[in-house]
Amino acid sequence: MTWEAAVRAEALLGEGPTWDPAAGRLIWVDILGSRVHTYDPGSGRRSVRTTGQHVGAAKPRAAGGLVLNLRDGVGLLDPDGSFRWLHRDPVPGRRGNDAAVAPDGSLWAGTMRYDEAPGGGTLSRLTGDGSAEVVLDDVTVSNGTGWSPDGRLMYYVDSPTRRIDVFDHDGERVAGRRRFAVVEEGAGFPDGLTVDADGCVWVALWDGGAVRRYAPDGTLDRVVELPVPRPTACAFGGTGLTDLYVTTARTGLSAPPALAGSLLVLPGAGEGLPQPPFRG
Repeated sequence: MTWEAAVRAEALLGEGPTWDPAAGRLIWVDILGSRVHTYDPGSGRRSVRTTGQHVGAAKPRAAGGLVLNLRDGVGLLDPDGSFRWLHRDPVPGRRGNDAAVAPDGSLWAGTMRYDEAPGGGTLSRLTGDGSAEVVLDDVTVSNGTGWSPDGRLMYYVDSPTRRIDVFDHDGERVAGRRRFAVVEEGAGFPDGLTVDADGCVWVALWDGGAVRRYAPDGTLDRVVELPVPRPTACAFGGTGLTDLYVTTARTGLSAPPALAGSLLVLPGAGEGLPQPPFRG
Protein backbone atom coordinates (compact mmCIF):
# COMPACT_ATOMS: atom_id res chain seq x y z
CA MET A 1 0.00 0.00 0.00
CA THR A 2 1.45 3.37 -1.04
CA TRP A 3 0.80 6.92 0.11
CA GLU A 4 0.56 10.18 -1.83
CA ALA A 5 0.59 13.83 -0.77
CA ALA A 6 -2.98 15.05 -1.32
CA VAL A 7 -2.33 18.58 -0.02
CA ARG A 8 1.16 19.84 0.69
CA ALA A 9 0.82 22.07 3.72
CA GLU A 10 2.63 23.10 6.89
CA ALA A 11 -0.16 22.66 9.43
CA LEU A 12 1.08 22.89 12.98
CA LEU A 13 -1.39 20.27 14.16
CA GLY A 14 -3.45 18.86 11.30
CA GLU A 15 -6.38 16.81 12.61
CA GLY A 16 -9.89 15.49 12.10
CA PRO A 17 -10.21 14.48 8.42
CA THR A 18 -13.90 14.07 7.54
CA TRP A 19 -15.51 13.31 4.20
CA ASP A 20 -18.43 15.58 3.30
CA PRO A 21 -20.47 13.56 0.76
CA ALA A 22 -22.90 16.38 -0.01
CA ALA A 23 -20.07 18.62 -1.18
CA GLY A 24 -17.69 15.89 -2.39
CA ARG A 25 -14.85 17.27 -0.33
CA LEU A 26 -12.62 16.46 2.62
CA ILE A 27 -12.72 18.72 5.69
CA TRP A 28 -9.78 18.88 8.09
CA VAL A 29 -8.41 21.31 10.66
CA ASP A 30 -5.15 22.77 11.87
CA ILE A 31 -5.89 22.95 15.60
CA LEU A 32 -3.12 25.31 16.67
CA GLY A 33 -3.33 27.32 13.43
CA SER A 34 -7.05 27.92 14.12
CA ARG A 35 -7.92 26.96 10.55
CA VAL A 36 -10.52 24.81 8.84
CA HIS A 37 -9.37 23.38 5.49
CA THR A 38 -11.40 21.81 2.69
CA TYR A 39 -10.10 19.82 -0.27
CA ASP A 40 -11.98 18.58 -3.34
CA PRO A 41 -9.96 15.67 -4.79
CA GLY A 42 -11.91 15.79 -8.07
CA SER A 43 -11.05 19.38 -8.95
CA GLY A 44 -8.12 19.98 -6.63
CA ARG A 45 -9.99 23.00 -5.24
CA ARG A 46 -9.02 24.01 -1.70
CA SER A 47 -10.23 26.53 0.85
CA VAL A 48 -8.99 27.75 4.21
CA ARG A 49 -11.06 29.53 6.85
CA THR A 50 -9.60 31.01 10.02
CA THR A 51 -11.52 30.56 13.25
CA GLY A 52 -11.31 32.84 16.24
CA GLN A 53 -10.08 30.04 18.50
CA HIS A 54 -8.13 26.82 18.36
CA VAL A 55 -10.38 24.33 16.59
CA GLY A 56 -10.23 20.61 17.41
CA ALA A 57 -12.69 19.34 14.81
CA ALA A 58 -15.10 20.46 12.08
CA LYS A 59 -17.97 18.25 10.92
CA PRO A 60 -20.75 18.72 8.34
CA ARG A 61 -24.25 19.59 9.58
CA ALA A 62 -27.52 18.22 8.24
CA ALA A 63 -28.79 21.80 8.03
CA GLY A 64 -25.71 22.90 6.08
CA GLY A 65 -22.54 24.49 7.34
CA LEU A 66 -20.27 23.03 10.00
CA VAL A 67 -20.20 22.22 13.70
CA LEU A 68 -16.90 23.21 15.32
CA ASN A 69 -15.27 21.85 18.48
CA LEU A 70 -13.49 24.98 19.71
CA ARG A 71 -11.44 26.09 22.70
CA ASP A 72 -14.44 27.43 24.61
CA GLY A 73 -17.12 24.98 23.50
CA VAL A 74 -19.03 23.85 20.43
CA GLY A 75 -20.24 26.34 17.82
CA LEU A 76 -22.19 26.34 14.57
CA LEU A 77 -20.95 27.82 11.32
CA ASP A 78 -23.96 28.52 9.09
CA PRO A 79 -23.90 28.24 5.26
CA ASP A 80 -23.86 32.05 4.99
CA GLY A 81 -20.67 32.18 7.06
CA SER A 82 -22.24 33.44 10.28
CA PHE A 83 -21.24 31.87 13.59
CA ARG A 84 -23.14 31.16 16.82
CA TRP A 85 -22.45 29.11 19.91
CA LEU A 86 -24.31 25.84 20.39
CA HIS A 87 -22.82 25.07 23.80
CA ARG A 88 -20.31 27.44 25.35
CA ASP A 89 -18.31 26.01 28.24
CA PRO A 90 -14.97 27.82 28.66
CA VAL A 91 -12.51 26.30 31.12
CA PRO A 92 -9.16 28.07 31.60
CA GLY A 93 -6.29 26.00 30.22
CA ARG A 94 -8.57 23.59 28.31
CA ARG A 95 -9.50 23.28 24.63
CA GLY A 96 -11.57 21.13 22.33
CA ASN A 97 -9.81 18.24 20.61
CA ASP A 98 -11.05 15.45 18.35
CA ALA A 99 -14.78 14.87 17.83
CA ALA A 100 -17.05 12.48 15.91
CA VAL A 101 -20.68 12.24 14.86
CA ALA A 102 -22.54 9.16 16.12
CA PRO A 103 -25.03 7.14 14.04
CA ASP A 104 -27.91 9.11 15.61
CA GLY A 105 -26.40 12.45 14.51
CA SER A 106 -25.18 13.55 17.95
CA LEU A 107 -21.69 15.03 18.34
CA TRP A 108 -19.24 13.34 20.70
CA ALA A 109 -16.74 16.08 21.46
CA GLY A 110 -13.49 15.64 23.37
CA THR A 111 -11.43 18.11 25.36
CA MET A 112 -7.95 18.20 26.88
CA ARG A 113 -5.79 20.58 28.88
CA TYR A 114 -3.03 22.42 27.06
CA ASP A 115 -0.55 21.06 29.61
CA GLU A 116 -2.01 17.54 29.16
CA ALA A 117 -2.61 17.23 32.90
CA PRO A 118 -3.98 13.77 33.73
CA GLY A 119 -7.76 13.70 34.03
CA GLY A 120 -8.15 17.28 32.80
CA GLY A 121 -10.23 16.41 29.74
CA THR A 122 -13.70 15.09 29.00
CA LEU A 123 -15.81 13.40 26.35
CA SER A 124 -19.32 14.85 25.95
CA ARG A 125 -22.38 14.05 23.84
CA LEU A 126 -24.16 17.04 22.30
CA THR A 127 -27.47 17.15 20.47
CA GLY A 128 -28.80 19.69 18.00
CA ASP A 129 -30.66 21.70 20.65
CA GLY A 130 -27.42 22.38 22.51
CA SER A 131 -27.96 19.82 25.26
CA ALA A 132 -24.65 18.43 26.50
CA GLU A 133 -23.96 15.40 28.67
CA VAL A 134 -20.49 14.49 29.95
CA VAL A 135 -19.92 10.83 29.08
CA LEU A 136 -16.35 10.52 30.40
CA ASP A 137 -14.93 12.98 32.93
CA ASP A 138 -11.49 11.54 33.70
CA VAL A 139 -9.74 11.86 30.35
CA THR A 140 -6.25 13.18 29.62
CA VAL A 141 -6.09 13.59 25.81
CA SER A 142 -9.47 12.74 24.30
CA ASN A 143 -8.86 11.52 20.76
CA GLY A 144 -10.24 9.02 18.25
CA THR A 145 -13.90 8.02 18.48
CA GLY A 146 -15.79 5.77 16.06
CA TRP A 147 -18.61 3.25 15.78
CA SER A 148 -18.90 -0.28 14.42
CA PRO A 149 -20.90 -0.78 11.19
CA ASP A 150 -24.01 -1.79 13.17
CA GLY A 151 -23.57 1.06 15.66
CA ARG A 152 -23.54 -1.29 18.66
CA LEU A 153 -19.89 -0.69 19.58
CA MET A 154 -18.00 2.55 20.14
CA TYR A 155 -14.20 2.71 19.94
CA TYR A 156 -12.32 5.38 21.86
CA VAL A 157 -8.76 6.60 22.47
CA ASP A 158 -7.34 8.48 25.44
CA SER A 159 -3.87 8.75 23.93
CA PRO A 160 -1.52 8.52 26.96
CA THR A 161 -3.07 5.17 27.93
CA ARG A 162 -1.75 3.68 24.63
CA ARG A 163 -5.09 1.85 24.43
CA ILE A 164 -7.96 1.69 22.03
CA ASP A 165 -10.96 0.90 24.20
CA VAL A 166 -14.37 -0.37 23.15
CA PHE A 167 -17.79 0.23 24.72
CA ASP A 168 -21.23 -1.21 24.16
CA HIS A 169 -23.41 1.48 22.58
CA ASP A 170 -27.22 1.52 22.79
CA GLY A 171 -27.80 4.47 20.46
CA GLU A 172 -27.30 7.16 23.08
CA ARG A 173 -25.18 5.83 25.94
CA VAL A 174 -22.12 3.67 26.37
CA ALA A 175 -21.25 1.02 28.95
CA GLY A 176 -18.90 -1.91 29.54
CA ARG A 177 -15.60 -0.19 28.77
CA ARG A 178 -12.88 -2.72 27.97
CA ARG A 179 -9.57 -2.96 26.16
CA PHE A 180 -9.70 -3.51 22.41
CA ALA A 181 -6.02 -3.10 21.50
CA VAL A 182 -2.80 -1.71 22.99
CA VAL A 183 -0.03 0.09 21.11
CA GLU A 184 3.23 -1.21 22.49
CA GLU A 185 5.93 1.02 23.95
CA GLY A 186 8.14 2.53 21.26
CA ALA A 187 5.50 2.32 18.52
CA GLY A 188 3.93 5.72 19.24
CA PHE A 189 0.61 6.72 20.74
CA PRO A 190 -2.84 6.00 19.30
CA ASP A 191 -4.49 9.19 18.05
CA GLY A 192 -7.44 9.62 15.66
CA LEU A 193 -9.26 6.58 14.29
CA THR A 194 -11.87 5.43 11.80
CA VAL A 195 -13.83 2.20 11.33
CA ASP A 196 -14.17 0.58 7.89
CA ALA A 197 -17.01 -1.39 6.32
CA ASP A 198 -15.46 -4.67 7.51
CA GLY A 199 -15.57 -3.46 11.12
CA CYS A 200 -11.80 -3.01 11.27
CA VAL A 201 -10.34 -0.07 13.20
CA TRP A 202 -7.71 2.15 11.56
CA VAL A 203 -5.68 4.34 13.91
CA ALA A 204 -2.95 6.94 13.35
CA LEU A 205 0.14 6.61 15.55
CA TRP A 206 1.51 9.91 16.91
CA ASP A 207 5.31 9.58 17.13
CA GLY A 208 4.90 6.20 15.44
CA GLY A 209 5.04 7.31 11.80
CA ALA A 210 2.33 4.87 10.70
CA VAL A 211 -1.33 3.95 10.56
CA ARG A 212 -2.50 0.57 11.77
CA ARG A 213 -5.55 -1.54 10.98
CA TYR A 214 -6.93 -3.79 13.70
CA ALA A 215 -9.37 -6.62 12.95
CA PRO A 216 -12.72 -6.70 14.80
CA ASP A 217 -11.24 -9.09 17.37
CA GLY A 218 -8.46 -6.60 18.18
CA THR A 219 -5.60 -8.38 16.43
CA LEU A 220 -3.18 -6.29 14.40
CA ASP A 221 -3.99 -6.77 10.73
CA ARG A 222 -1.91 -4.19 8.84
CA VAL A 223 0.74 -1.49 9.32
CA VAL A 224 1.36 1.26 6.77
CA GLU A 225 4.53 3.29 7.30
CA LEU A 226 4.34 7.01 6.49
CA PRO A 227 6.97 9.66 5.65
CA VAL A 228 6.21 11.73 8.76
CA PRO A 229 6.62 10.93 12.48
CA ARG A 230 3.33 12.47 13.64
CA PRO A 231 0.27 11.29 11.75
CA THR A 232 -2.75 12.38 13.77
CA ALA A 233 -5.99 10.95 12.36
CA CYS A 234 -7.45 9.09 9.38
CA ALA A 235 -10.75 8.89 7.49
CA PHE A 236 -12.05 7.32 4.30
CA GLY A 237 -13.18 9.59 1.48
CA GLY A 238 -13.40 10.03 -2.25
CA THR A 239 -15.59 8.14 -4.71
CA GLY A 240 -16.79 4.95 -3.05
CA LEU A 241 -15.04 5.91 0.21
CA THR A 242 -12.03 3.81 -0.79
CA ASP A 243 -9.20 6.30 -0.16
CA LEU A 244 -7.79 6.74 3.33
CA TYR A 245 -6.85 10.34 4.14
CA VAL A 246 -4.36 11.01 6.94
CA THR A 247 -3.70 14.33 8.66
CA THR A 248 -0.24 15.07 10.07
CA ALA A 249 1.51 17.51 12.42
CA ARG A 250 4.80 19.39 12.61
CA THR A 251 4.41 20.93 16.06
CA GLY A 252 7.16 19.97 18.50
CA LEU A 253 9.51 18.66 15.81
CA SER A 254 12.94 20.28 15.80
CA ALA A 255 13.56 19.34 12.17
CA PRO A 256 10.18 18.50 10.59
CA PRO A 257 10.38 16.49 7.36
CA ALA A 258 9.08 18.05 4.16
CA LEU A 259 5.58 16.56 4.38
CA ALA A 260 4.98 17.12 8.09
CA GLY A 261 1.73 19.06 8.38
CA SER A 262 0.45 17.87 4.99
CA LEU A 263 -2.66 15.87 4.16
CA LEU A 264 -1.70 12.40 2.90
CA VAL A 265 -3.83 9.82 1.12
CA LEU A 266 -3.61 6.04 0.70
CA PRO A 267 -5.56 5.36 -2.51
CA GLY A 268 -7.65 2.20 -2.52
CA ALA A 269 -6.88 1.39 1.12
CA GLY A 270 -10.27 -0.22 1.74
CA GLU A 271 -13.93 0.66 2.02
CA GLY A 272 -15.10 3.22 4.54
CA LEU A 273 -18.46 3.76 6.19
CA PRO A 274 -20.64 6.76 5.32
CA GLN A 275 -20.41 9.27 8.16
CA PRO A 276 -23.65 10.96 9.24
CA PRO A 277 -23.85 14.75 9.50
CA PHE A 278 -24.51 16.46 12.80
CA ARG A 279 -28.25 16.93 13.33
CA GLY A 280 -28.17 20.56 14.26
